[in-house]
Amino acid sequence: MSQDISIPTEQDVIDIVKTIFDPEIPVDIYELGLIYEINVKESGFIHIDMTLTSPNCPVAESLPQDVENKVASLDGAKGCKVTIVFEPAWTQDMMSEEAKLELGFL
Repeated sequence: MSQDISIPTEQDVIDIVKTIFDPEIPVDIYELGLIYEINVKESGFIHIDMTLTSPNCPVAESLPQDVENKVASLDGAKGCKVTIVFEPAWTQDMMSEEAKLELGFL
């Protein structure tokens, strides 16, 4: 069944974000709890608030750009802007059960 290209859903964004991994931790950034908010506008532009595991994260420059590039490549996306926020500060409690299990915290 074919359909016209429409704007991505929040789930589409989550699915592609789950393909991006923190280079120091073998868990995707969504399961790590680094994605705070996904806002898909009616225009197809996507805004994401995310954080880093620490302000001194070695991928502070490249990781947000990777997220922007991958999300903007979704069919129907009209671009993506990632805003890095540090409030609330990231803690291990923000990780999913899956991530905690993967990293041996459970």
